[in-house]
Amino acid sequence: MLKVTIYTTESCPYCTRAKVFLKSKGIAFEEVNLTHDSEKRNAVQQKTGWMTVPMIFIGDEFIGGFDDLSTLDASGKLVKKINAA
Repeated sequence: MLKVTIYTTESCPYCTRAKVFLKSKGIAFEEVNLTHDSEKRNAVQQKTGWMTVPMIFIGDEFIGGFDDLSTLDASGKLVKKINAA
């Protein structure tokens, strides 16, 4: 099973939605709060090319934000991708 990592900030409603969504699916994840860590946020932005949160990874693959996560689930590919290891 691949590790799910979600980069968040405290004031982000989409971050909250993504965490609630993953919990509702029974998918364990690691949250990395970037609210007070601009250095780490800059590093993740450089890696992904994204300026907004949440930034969600499955294993080493960046899948996008909350909308991308829910689209992946709706297509039936989310669980397959997580279980691909």
